[in-house]
Amino acid sequence: MKSAVETLSPTRVKLTVEVPFEELKPSLDAAYQQIAKQLNVPGFRRGKVPPMVIDRQVGRGAVLEQAINETLPKKYVEALEANDLTPLAQPEIEGLEIGDDEGFGFTAEVDVKPTIEVPDYSGVTAEVADAEVTDADVDEQVEALRERFATLNDVERAAQDDDFVVLDLRATKDGEVVDGAEVSGMSYKVGRGGMIDGLDEALVGLSAGEDKVFETELVGGDLVGEKVEVSVKVTQVQEQELPDIDDEFAQMASEFDTVEELTTDVRERLGRGKRLEQAAEARDAVLESLLEKVEIPLPESMVTDELNARRQSVEQQLGMAGITMDKYLEDEGQTVEEFEADLDRRVRDAVAAQFLLDEIAKKEEFGIDQAELSQHLVRRAQQSGQDPQEFANHMFEHNHIPDLVQEILRGKALAVVVEAAVVTDASGNHVELKNLQPDGSIGDPADESGEESGDETEETPEVEKADDEA
Repeated sequence: MKSAVETLSPTRVKLTVEVPFEELKPSLDAAYQQIAKQLNVPGFRRGKVPPMVIDRQVGRGAVLEQAINETLPKKYVEALEANDLTPLAQPEIEGLEIGDDEGFGFTAEVDVKPTIEVPDYSGVTAEVADAEVTDADVDEQVEALRERFATLNDVERAAQDDDFVVLDLRATKDGEVVDGAEVSGMSYKVGRGGMIDGLDEALVGLSAGEDKVFETELVGGDLVGEKVEVSVKVTQVQEQELPDIDDEFAQMASEFDTVEELTTDVRERLGRGKRLEQAAEARDAVLESLLEKVEIPLPESMVTDELNARRQSVEQQLGMAGITMDKYLEDEGQTVEEFEADLDRRVRDAVAAQFLLDEIAKKEEFGIDQAELSQHLVRRAQQSGQDPQEFANHMFEHNHIPDLVQEILRGKALAVVVEAAVVTDASGNHVELKNLQPDGSIGDPADESGEESGDETEETPEVEKADDEA
């Protein structure tokens, strides 16, 4: 087989392939055998009809077509491998030429992964926000804990902000109750928001046994944006009584004996969370900094497909939440043009990151073992809320395992880049990433022999999140 490549653009090529007759002949013989089994010709047993008779019965051209249909995909793949090309889409096959007893030839145009000169990624610099835990952060967590152990006491007065009320509510449109907009005996915190526009304002000033009717627009469901009439009745007004912040509260709400021990633990947990957030920010900043060092041509067809997929995903999520795109853009403070521009930028960055991380993984000669693949399958199943075994079966049945393998390799590539980077926070402090553990704690640094102490069975957060970026 002969093949030649014509570069049409940095991401598209034209393959010209010539297949000699001797490489087509095995498929041609197989085609004759298959057709012979299907023909009933007097004087010949089924499956023993000679090629000359088959040519007269069905035509030599039909046999050649069947043989070529079997051979062409294999030769296309061989041509890709011979020319070190990685296809990104299905090819456009053209110019099929068939010469009886001379083989056949064809051309194929296809988008391919671009050739990338990987930049030096040792010592990439990036800056991230400080991972500071403030007293206000700690107070907020302690206050949330107090609310979990608060008691509700009935009061004989009108409801006000931060009170809890038990209410009956019904929304109607043209006298008909709106589907899913009728509740009874529901507990609600006044001022919490997020339910029905105007509800909090209507509740303030109502005492037990009183009701009010107001008009509002629905923000979800089939009647989103429609004006409805809402009737709300308060049956109980309750005041929240929070426990005092003392040692007794610490013992009741936690395993600690004193408030000091409790707040210290809260501060430490918040610190670990802040470090994980900082690591995620560092990963994105380092990757963005590295991408700025290299020009990566992108196949527009791939960008378009990804844009359409992401638009569809956004629309599905909004639809499940009962929110229109117009409402979403209004809440986000974006115009359609701004949304599209932001989506286009993010898609192009993600596609470019895929290509770059693939090249780094190839350069580093990374591999994966069965344990890594199994862990990744379990993690992906958990993220999607599926049973791990069912998820794994689906991946194998639909041949998605190569995609998962590539995700793992990209994660390893990103980890190498991030660990080699010089990351500082806004205050100029070095941000420790190499020894960051999955729980946000900092592990022991490598000893002189280069061995890490502790159990390293889990990937670092930046590796774990690489799949989302790619």
